[in-house]
Amino acid sequence: MPETTREHTAIWAPSPGEKSWKRYFQWLIGLTVFVIAVTFISKETMWPFVADAPEQALDFVSRMFPPDIRYMNRILPALLDTMNLAIFGTAVAALISIPLAVLAAKNTSPSAVIRLVALAIIVTTRSVTSLIWALLIVQIVGPGLFAGMVAIAIRSVGMISKLFYEAIEEIDIQSIEAIRATGASTAQVFMYGYVPQLMPTFVGTTVYRWEINIRESTIIGIVGGGGIGFLLNSAINRLRWDQAVVVLFTILVIVFMAEWISAKARKALI
Repeated sequence: MPETTREHTAIWAPSPGEKSWKRYFQWLIGLTVFVIAVTFISKETMWPFVADAPEQALDFVSRMFPPDIRYMNRILPALLDTMNLAIFGTAVAALISIPLAVLAAKNTSPSAVIRLVALAIIVTTRSVTSLIWALLIVQIVGPGLFAGMVAIAIRSVGMISKLFYEAIEEIDIQSIEAIRATGASTAQVFMYGYVPQLMPTFVGTTVYRWEINIRESTIIGIVGGGGIGFLLNSAINRLRWDQAVVVLFTILVIVFMAEWISAKARKALI
């Protein structure tokens, strides 16, 4: 129904009836998708097992207690391996991400082809989780901490590079031009123009990624990447739930500690 302004300019606006029909149609599409999804899930679900779940859960929890505290003798060395996975994996990823992000940013990439290749690498590394990368790398280099570190590094490159090259593209170009106008070399322009603006983003992103890698490194051992995840997988396979609960509690503690350290580090460095 047309509406008129004070200048008598006609502006079209949908009538209340049209708005209602559009809204009902959107709800109908959403409801249809929901019903189809529920039907598909229902067909693929064994409902007798679901009905028995509460009883099984109680039995499952009862087998966890009392926890086998003596298992901590094996958990502590594995925990150190897990920390090393996260630290070295993040460090390697951060070093690789710096040149990769420079090549991927519009305002620093030397050519469109090189930028396209850099973006393809960033997207590829981000498209697969660390667990899948570990599965692939274990087949190449064998199980162990090195495979886990490489898997975490590959996954981390995608996130750090993406956030870093976006920060490079949003940089204040006026300060760069001011430094360049003084006759500074390319290295000096980068050091005194780009680095001060990019350092907070780079440090914050790297520390945040390290926090994520702590969580991922705790389970990457399940597929042969080493660390505490290997002990968790071993305890589950042997149905030693009293040992598994000790591993799970240790993982919970280390994740909380990582978040606390990450928050303090970002506050101190940024």
